Amino acid sequence: MSLPLPVFVDERFLKHRLRSTSTAGIASAVLALLLFMYRYYHDHVFRADLLAVGLLFVVMKYSLLFWYRRTD
Repeated sequence: MSLPLPVFVDERFLKHRLRSTSTAGIASAVLALLLFMYRYYHDHVFRADLLAVGLLFVVMKYSLLFWYRRTD
């Protein structure tokens, strides 16, 4: 059973929400990778947590891309 959505939630709203969430995720992953590279090359400190966040995004993005392409 699904709850009814408010009247202002239409197809355009859902599409804008999808695009903004995707853009925010990409920007966050790029920032994590850039911060990792800065700390590694400038400060000579290997930060595994920043690398893990960036690589997790890349792996998830391509896994979902191939999954949606295969099942759609």
